[in-house]
Amino acid sequence: MPIIDKILGKPLSSKSRKKQELTVLTGVPALGLDSLSSTAYGPEAALTVLLSAGIIGLHYFFTISLLVVLVLLSLYFSYRQTAAAYPKGGGAYIVASDNLGRKYGLGAAISLILDYLLNVTVGISAGVGAIVSAIPSLHPYTLILCLAILLMLTVINLRGIRETGTLFLIPVVIFMTCMLSAMVIGLLEVWSTGGHPHLANQSAKMQTNTTETLTYWMLLTAFANGLTAMTGVEAVSNAVPLFRKPTVQNAQWTLTIIVGTLALFLILIGYLCPAYHIVAMNQNQPGYQTILSQLVEATAGKGIFYYISIASIFIVLAYSAQTSFSGFPRVCRLLAEDNYLPHFFAERGRRLVFSVGIIILALFSAAILIVFKGITNNLIPLFAVGAFSAFLFSQIGMVMYWLRKENRKVRYKLVVNALGAIVTAIALFIIVITKFIEGAWIIVLLAPILAFLMHRIKCHYERIAHEIENPIKIDPLSLKPPVVIIPIHGLDLIAEKAIQFGMLLSDDVTAVFIDAGSGGAARLKQLWHEKIELPAQKADKGIPKLEIIESPYRRIYKPLLKFVRKIRKERKNRLIALIIPELVEPKWYEYLLHNIHAPGLRALLFLERDPRMIVITIPWYLREN
Repeated sequence: MPIIDKILGKPLSSKSRKKQELTVLTGVPALGLDSLSSTAYGPEAALTVLLSAGIIGLHYFFTISLLVVLVLLSLYFSYRQTAAAYPKGGGAYIVASDNLGRKYGLGAAISLILDYLLNVTVGISAGVGAIVSAIPSLHPYTLILCLAILLMLTVINLRGIRETGTLFLIPVVIFMTCMLSAMVIGLLEVWSTGGHPHLANQSAKMQTNTTETLTYWMLLTAFANGLTAMTGVEAVSNAVPLFRKPTVQNAQWTLTIIVGTLALFLILIGYLCPAYHIVAMNQNQPGYQTILSQLVEATAGKGIFYYISIASIFIVLAYSAQTSFSGFPRVCRLLAEDNYLPHFFAERGRRLVFSVGIIILALFSAAILIVFKGITNNLIPLFAVGAFSAFLFSQIGMVMYWLRKENRKVRYKLVVNALGAIVTAIALFIIVITKFIEGAWIIVLLAPILAFLMHRIKCHYERIAHEIENPIKIDPLSLKPPVVIIPIHGLDLIAEKAIQFGMLLSDDVTAVFIDAGSGGAARLKQLWHEKIELPAQKADKGIPKLEIIESPYRRIYKPLLKFVRKIRKERKNRLIALIIPELVEPKWYEYLLHNIHAPGLRALLFLERDPRMIVITIPWYLREN
């Protein structure tokens, strides 16, 4: 079995697509890892802001968590309707394009692309943060671990989305079970002690004693950070076609389970963190622990249950990027089909996934991780702007969708999406104003640059389509054989094959030899007369000519191109066929042992951009030893 089959799996035929469809069971891990994992970095990002306010800041954490859940529920009801209205896929790009126009659809797609890109980096860095919490000795290797996980995730996704969902099912179930168990234990302890449980984290006690003035700006910033907990909500509505029939019902149930679990976890974390005085720590400092690590340790101790919980948290967090690996290639495919991206983004790979999109996502994610050193807090300011921009485009698009319906029964659906649009707009405004200086300006600046590039790509495709759309009217009476030019380095089997092919095309054949001072011109003239001219004369064929061009400075390309231009001027109404003999080695590294003039000459001839010029490669295949 080839090594590529061992890594990525055997190629799948197009008939295997149904086997790659999702059920509710596999849909939750395949499309919900982003949302479920955000229970770690969303609340932690909010706590980071409130840390400087000490105990007073912690008291407001539960209220902020409830507000985040309210925004989450408004998006849930909105996207539940979107999944039903767009059973073939209701991502922000499709909804905005259909109801607002292509310009707004492009804005939604760019927002999604940026969100998916940052989600990969945040999810992986947060997952590494979780494992470093349990094994502090790994702290110096944070970035290396991030890149290793990214590579592993890329390979898994190149194998196919259904295998991904099945692979992560067990870790997701363990994660949900462990987290719910730890939180229930914590709730029982808080209630049994009258709201004063035992504080296992002594550093938390000391940090919560430091207080600064709590401001409205601090609360708004904490709320904006907390909103990063819902960046993967759209994934299900965008991937409705991936589900088995009944696709809409399966997608809605998957969305319900994901959002319900996320909302429950956010509420419980928001309640337990103040009770246990759990605060955010600096990931750059040794001894760092995530808030989930602190919570599990505080409620269940640091035993076997703790390490099982951390392992499941690590897997779910690190591989929450799965949502991006599912969504990013699909958005790129839609953009490619609409000519906003190169068409190869729309081609399925060996495992029926859009492999180019997966690889591009991995490369850019690796670059971001390297730049920001794999630290979650460095990436949070860039996060959520793209997600909530896409949410807003989608919600406004759905409002326009329902407005076009004359049926009064859909009025309540209009209200649901209108409310979602208002809530999303307010949330996006808060995110932008609170995070702009910290790094959101990068996203605000990058979005129009991407829009400009995609617009230029579309213009390029439209220009080409306009240029070639009208078929050429062929006049058989005006057709003439081409003028054939064959560059040769001597008279051997490779040149012989090219000359024979040239003689089949035309009686006007010229072989060009560049004499760079090697001294073989005289011998070549003799061989040409004996081996080419005399046999052609006897067969009553057009006699090929030999043109020897001296090159005192040992140049190859320049004198040859000069000769070609001369022929073009002399024979303005004739096609010119350049036949390039080329040696083809059986092994790639053997190309280093031979001259590489053929590819360079071919490129230079293309750059001439003469529509009368045809370039033909005649290969000579070397035998394998």
